[in-house]
Amino acid sequence: MPRSSPSLDMTPMVDLAFLLVTFFMLTSKFRATEPVVVDPPSSTSQILLPENVMLVTVDTTGRVFFDLTGKDVRRKMLEGMAQKYQIGFSEQQYQRFSVMGTFGMPVKDLPSYIDADEKKRVLMDKNALGVPTDSLHNQLADWILQGYSSSQNNLMSKGLAGKDLKAKGIRYAIKADGLTNYKKVKRVIDIFGENQIFQFNLITNLKGAAPALAAAH
Repeated sequence: MPRSSPSLDMTPMVDLAFLLVTFFMLTSKFRATEPVVVDPPSSTSQILLPENVMLVTVDTTGRVFFDLTGKDVRRKMLEGMAQKYQIGFSEQQYQRFSVMGTFGMPVKDLPSYIDADEKKRVLMDKNALGVPTDSLHNQLADWILQGYSSSQNNLMSKGLAGKDLKAKGIRYAIKADGLTNYKKVKRVIDIFGENQIFQFNLITNLKGAAPALAAAH
């Protein structure tokens, strides 16, 4: 009997590989470019942040940046700010803002910031003054209130109420560089307190781990 080499049909393996690649492409969430890089202090806490989170970032110079998760929530939040500050946004601007990430601009500068391309936006972030937090122009407090209201209304529109609404409600977090002046961070904490928000997370780096592995404290 003539002998032949054993063969292995790799077609099913190739199909499986492409199915896995397609699955990861469809389910992955791309992380938006951060306008400011901060190096938080270290801690031993390993509590992970929830998905529904409002994040306030403070860099080494004390500039304040704001972010909120949720496409529909971000749009409603911007609509509320536009009404309060009498600023007009186009439909395209609303759509672009709803998928953007962290920003550190006064409200009046947001239209030009939203319309800018990626390269110009990086330059604007570098020269940004941050979200105003002074007593005369406390826009951070307005973003917090509008973000909370938009998030609650979005959850209630989905039929959530009572304990479910509280469990799925928005969470608050502050992320500051380890070299940031404490007074700048305390100002952000005070603004949360002035709005009756006394529970929030402080973002830290997990002690002994890579800086990218952030923990909540």
